[in-house]
Amino acid sequence: MRYGKGFLAMLIFDYMEKYDYENLYFCQDKATGLKAVIALHDTTLGPATGGCRMWTYDREEDAIEDALRLARGMTYKYAAAGVNLGGGKAVIIGDPKTQKSEALFRALGRFINILNGRYITGEDVGTTLEDMEYIRMETPYVVTLPEHLGGAGPISPYTAFGTIQALKAAHKHLFGTDSLAGRRVAVQGVGSVGYHVVELLAKEGANLVITDIDLEKAKAVAAKFGAETVAPDKIYEVDCDIFSPCALGAVINDETIPLLKCKIVAGCANNQLKEARHGDLLEEKGIFYVPDYIANAGGTIYDTDRLMYGQHNKERAARNVARIYQTMEAIIRIAKEENIPTYQAADRYAERRIGEIRKVKNI
Repeated sequence: MRYGKGFLAMLIFDYMEKYDYENLYFCQDKATGLKAVIALHDTTLGPATGGCRMWTYDREEDAIEDALRLARGMTYKYAAAGVNLGGGKAVIIGDPKTQKSEALFRALGRFINILNGRYITGEDVGTTLEDMEYIRMETPYVVTLPEHLGGAGPISPYTAFGTIQALKAAHKHLFGTDSLAGRRVAVQGVGSVGYHVVELLAKEGANLVITDIDLEKAKAVAAKFGAETVAPDKIYEVDCDIFSPCALGAVINDETIPLLKCKIVAGCANNQLKEARHGDLLEEKGIFYVPDYIANAGGTIYDTDRLMYGQHNKERAARNVARIYQTMEAIIRIAKEENIPTYQAADRYAERRIGEIRKVKNI
């Protein structure tokens, strides 16, 4: 199988070998309209775990790319966060506003069940706790569930909380204090997580500029928290201390980096760097980058507490999310000691843990 320009110009197996993926599954059910991809990256630490995303991809290869990149990101996220799970992701091709149904999610649940625990799914962009309940009707391998089913409930506030912890650690490194009072922050995206990022930044006393492709939502959030709004394509040009990407990925790229007027990039979006070299370009420009999978690990840490300990405990889970501050400090130390950009330091931090546990499992 070979595609045209871009990501899948190479053979899929070549790409999987390059980044050492384990499995890639295609799921199709004509009766329900399900077209889905499940990618498993690395299960050294535990079962591949990651959310189920539903999105209107322009091309099938875009969905495959998203599933693969997100699965690998989850491997690194869990490893760096000290969670004993591997990286996986499910992607449904479809419009979450018009094409959802109970049958569609239950069909996906049956496919997930066939994997017999190698993949555990959860909520992600375009899916909800209700969707997870439908999947749960067909398989026990669902982590994100409402509290009445033994789950953690909504996790987006904890993803946002973790993002703020990572940002504070970076801010302290640069400015000697983790107080964000008076700092001007440009937030891109005020969806389920971005909204809570804005809320927490407002409590910190930050001055906010926000945007969202849903202009009415942006106006409502701005009115609630006293923020300014700009058009979506103007957010990169905002003169600010911190740029916080909280929408979709690949927003740090050749076109946007020259526009940035900030000291720190720290947000909750996945895969913010379009390519690894864009982390180098940020470094060259003197912009401190908080690696995305460090900043946005809070929700997964909180959500998977019951997988680690058998039963969800809110206080314990929240304490573990707060440790993202210390994780970011450790990554800053590696970057300084080894004279490398922070995105590379985060990768090394995660890879060292995976390598150590692999050795343990070989005993």
